[in-house]
Amino acid sequence: MNYILFDDSKKDLLPFTYLRPVADIRIGIMTIKEKWELFLRTQVSVLVDSYLSKKYPANIKTNNVLINGSMLPSDELISKIMLLTPGQALVDNEVVIAFYVPNDLSDKISIDNLNINNYEKVNIECEYIKLNFCWDIFVHNKAAMYLDFKKITENRISQEIDYNNNWVTAGENIFIEEGAQVRHAFLNASEGIIYIGKNAIIQEGSMLRGPIAICEGVTVRMGTKVYDNTTIGPYSKVGGELSNSVIFGFSNKAHDGFLGHSVIGEWCNIGADTNTSNLKNDYSAIKMWNYNTGRFINTGLQFCGLMMGDHSKCGINSMFNSGTVIGINSNVFGAGYPRHFVPSFSWGSPVGGFESYLLSKAVKTAEIVMARRNVSFLEEDAEIFNYVHNLTYVFRY
Repeated sequence: MNYILFDDSKKDLLPFTYLRPVADIRIGIMTIKEKWELFLRTQVSVLVDSYLSKKYPANIKTNNVLINGSMLPSDELISKIMLLTPGQALVDNEVVIAFYVPNDLSDKISIDNLNINNYEKVNIECEYIKLNFCWDIFVHNKAAMYLDFKKITENRISQEIDYNNNWVTAGENIFIEEGAQVRHAFLNASEGIIYIGKNAIIQEGSMLRGPIAICEGVTVRMGTKVYDNTTIGPYSKVGGELSNSVIFGFSNKAHDGFLGHSVIGEWCNIGADTNTSNLKNDYSAIKMWNYNTGRFINTGLQFCGLMMGDHSKCGINSMFNSGTVIGINSNVFGAGYPRHFVPSFSWGSPVGGFESYLLSKAVKTAEIVMARRNVSFLEEDAEIFNYVHNLTYVFRY
């Protein structure tokens, strides 16, 4: 069987899907794609918009089963998909979960041709987790973390916990990967699991309260406070205070300041003493910019902080209101709160105003930043930048 994850809810998950497939969103410990590969025990590819397809090509063979890339796998969901036969589609009302493409239609598979009107509909009849909006990433992070933790640690033994040089509670709920360094830290897993990835560094005085996930190569700097339901993606550096947040990876929030109920993309940098509000003074539900509708919509959440797209930055002492959305490749600095929606490729401050960030400068900065982590900025990346720069022009003017 050949499995392909197709993009769904893409516009509602912006800005995090400008530069990646929906299935490359990190939630829990792994990305959605990594989860499916672990559950299915095989490699999967993705089906995306044409501007992303050069970097993320679909691997179309025979016996293709297409799966909604905004869905998180589970054993029960996998069992339902395995029962599909050619010409059948697994659905939940209007939501298409998966469908088995007949071999004579394999050459017609494309992101613009996902019509299942002629398929036999099979109702799913089981619970599942699906990302519909960007704030769902932190809302469902705890559940995703437990699913990942169970799958990753199954039949494996944690690196030995150093009880002599750390303050540890409920060590049986802690899993530390090979090469991780944990010294003179507080690890409290009494309320939930703690996962510490390969070669991660937990420096002195750090306080970790589960459930949390610290991924491969992460540095948690001295005195950092990481509260429950937080994921720090690979090769990120964090400091200060973090709660109920997801950092995709390769990003820095290395200094004091608060980040709560927020999602931060890759290659972001958050300046020292930056603080996010995640609760309105009147305790009412928070509204947030939605790219699909082109307006602010009600999240239904009392707690919701900052959504920052890939390659965006903010200066020291930045302040963000609850429900702020920042696109990709933007730079916010200066005193005061920026508006609740900062478009992609914007550069400026709340006081001095914003102007369009030159594409050439954005590319150059990305090349420098990624090279510091030994990651190459590819020709395909430059082409994607160019496409999104043009696509988002309407929001800047």
